[in-house]
Amino acid sequence: MLLLFSPQVLRQAPTMQLGRAAVAFALLLLASVCAPPAFAQKYRTAAGFRSDGSSYGLTVQQLVLPKTTLEGLGMLSPRERSVTLLGERHFGILGPSLNYYFGAGGHFGVHKDDGNFWGFDGIVGAEYKIPFARIVLSVDFKPTVEFGSGDWNRFPTAVSVRYIILKQKKTGFLNDILDKVKGE
Repeated sequence: MLLLFSPQVLRQAPTMQLGRAAVAFALLLLASVCAPPAFAQKYRTAAGFRSDGSSYGLTVQQLVLPKTTLEGLGMLSPRERSVTLLGERHFGILGPSLNYYFGAGGHFGVHKDDGNFWGFDGIVGAEYKIPFARIVLSVDFKPTVEFGSGDWNRFPTAVSVRYIILKQKKTGFLNDILDKVKGE
């Protein structure tokens, strides 16, 4: 029992935790890249607000490849400011309105006490596009590994509400016929 609390073991504890976090991050990234895409996500561009309870900010999501988005976050809290860029892969759950996503990215920020910090982010979440409205609701878990900060890792959950700026273009046999009939 005393060996668990020896100075040598306690000095190595953050390194051991970081190793586990790195393995979890690598597995999350592998799962997001290798999983087969489903028909999900009904928009190309959406922007809105995000909050994790202690910080708040703006979120903008842009479709860059089929079922893949880039999400930018600008977050504010009483003691820090940060920007994050995430690549996310979306998968349908129950039709095109409800989907889940995995992703990874990085962030940079300024803390009033610690100065500049940066780090790596993972993300897993679910989003729901409200039928007949241009609103997307999402909830996510976004663990981070920090460098240059008093906190070396964080495990926040957050809620986002986005307005759909550009809808996903409808495709398919019937839509192609309707476009030709309309003369588009």
